[in-house]
Parts: sequence; structure tokens; C-alpha cells
Amino acid sequence: MDFSPELVERIEKLSAKYKASGQDLIAFLDGLLYADYLTYWNYIHLDTLLSLQNPRTPLHDEPIFIMYHQITELYFKLTLHEIDKLANTPDASLAEVKMRLQRMNRYFDALTHSFEIMNEGMEREQFLKFRLSLIPASGFQSAQYRMIEIGATHFIRLVDKDYREQLASKNAPIEEMYEHIYWKKGAIVEATGEKTLTLRQFEDKYSSKLIRMAKSFVGRTLWDHYLRLQTLGHADEELKNLYRTFDLNVNVNWPLQHFKSAVTYLARRPDDIAATGGTNWQKYLPPRFQKRIFYPELWSQTEIEEWGKSWVKKQFATHQID
Repeated sequence: MDFSPELVERIEKLSAKYKASGQDLIAFLDGLLYADYLTYWNYIHLDTLLSLQNPRTPLHDEPIFIMYHQITELYFKLTLHEIDKLANTPDASLAEVKMRLQRMNRYFDALTHSFEIMNEGMEREQFLKFRLSLIPASGFQSAQYRMIEIGATHFIRLVDKDYREQLASKNAPIEEMYEHIYWKKGAIVEATGEKTLTLRQFEDKYSSKLIRMAKSFVGRTLWDHYLRLQTLGHADEELKNLYRTFDLNVNVNWPLQHFKSAVTYLARRPDDIAATGGTNWQKYLPPRFQKRIFYPELWSQTEIEEWGKSWVKKQFATHQID
């Protein structure tokens, strides 16, 4: 058999590669000879993936609820994949930062536009039945969403707005800021001021990990890339708009889709139904109450004051949500 120069070149490269690792090329080729062909279902672990839905009730619509939340977490993982890449690329070019922001915005666009699977895709009566078997589990407990927030901006931007200025003025450590992070207020029982079981569970499992991540991301967040590119004179209007879009996607569009779903399934006048985790969804989800903004420097004062209001007015003109 005649070997082309291209084939000989690749064999030589393979030989050098496996020699450097202490392996013999012949052994590697024997492994290829006896190995089974790769299949689609084995590569993506399809059987395992399809076995991960375990409803707690026989109600038909509960698997829809489970699968959509699993899809959501996979999109969050994709977003974190890009955030981690930029965190580990301190000198990322303008083109690379733009490319990764475009990816992240597409992931959130897909999530936002697919939320009708939740808003319109389940029978309200079934949801109100199977949700009772989920207590105290809640989407509030999505650690990946919290990680996206940490990777997106300086940690002070995640502090409850009532404490933000005070903690910023004294350059408070991460641990102190974490005690006043905005989302904790959403899982406090208003009547007693006590933490819900949902929040206590989440803190026990994830607080240490989130604090470690926040410390490790100092100087490495998405916002730090913007500041670096701005200093270099590379932060153009397209980059600014990509950051603004990401800010809106994470802090307005996504939580308000949840709010719309909560209104659909939980709103019942005169008393609203409590969320499974005991979260105060009426005040926790609407962005205008929290003023959670990753990049306030990129917005006008009017835009900050009206944060999220236009979306709410458009989507919930028939509902009283104040």
C-alpha cells in the first residue's frame, strides 16, 4: 500500500504525540482497532438524559415542568461556559468579547422566547395540584443563575439597593456583601422576618461555593473586560449594546417571564397563592423593586429610574401588580 505524504505526516505527528506521553503509537492504534464505533446516543448519553425526569405525581403536565427547568439549567451552563472562558482570558480581544456576549445573549433569547412552554403549555389546575408535592423546592434555588450574576458584574451590584451605598463606601468584604445580597430578601417571611426553609437549604448547600466564586472573580468579571477595553479605546457602540442587551436579558426579560408565569398560575384575587418555596414573588421578581442592574454606567438616569417598568406595563396591563 502506498502512503500519501499527508498520511505519513499525520502518522509522524501521532507518533510524536504519544511518545511524549509515554505511550507507543502501536498500542494506540490497537486501541482504535478494537474500540467500538462512537454512536450519537452514547456520545450525548441519551439514555441517561431521558431517565432524569422523575415526577412526584401521576399528573400529565408535571414532566413538562421538570424538562423545561432542566433545559433552563443547560442554557445556564452554556452561559457559564462562556463566562468562564472570558474569566480565564484576561487579554481577550474586542472581537472575542463580542462573540461570547453574542452567544450568551442568544442563550437567554432562546430561554425567554421559549417560556410559553411554561406560560401556556400546562393546565393551571394540574399545576396547582402537582406543585404542592414540590414544597419547599423552588426555582429560587438555581445556583447557576446566581453564578451567572457573580460572573457578570462587580459583586457590589448584587447587594440589596438599601445597603449598596453603605457597603460600597466602606469597601466591605465579599462575606459582608453576601449577607445583604439582593435575592435573600425574596425568601424572607414578611410576617416574621425569618428565612424560609428554601433559603436555608440553599445557603447550606451553596453559600460557601458562591462566596469562593465571588472572590475568585474579582477583576475577572464580564464588566472588567469592558473596563479594560474602554481604557484601551476599543469599547465601541456595538460592544456597549451587547452589554446592555445582556443586562436586560438577565435582569429584566428572564425574571419577568417568571413573573408572567406566576401571574398566570398563582395570581388569585384577593389573595395570591404562595410560591412553593415561600418566596414573595410579587415583590421578588419585578426588577423595578430591586433595581438590579449589572452595568448602570451604560444606562441613562431615566432608564435606571424606569428599569423594567415598560415591560411590565406592556405585559400586565390588565393586572394590578403594585
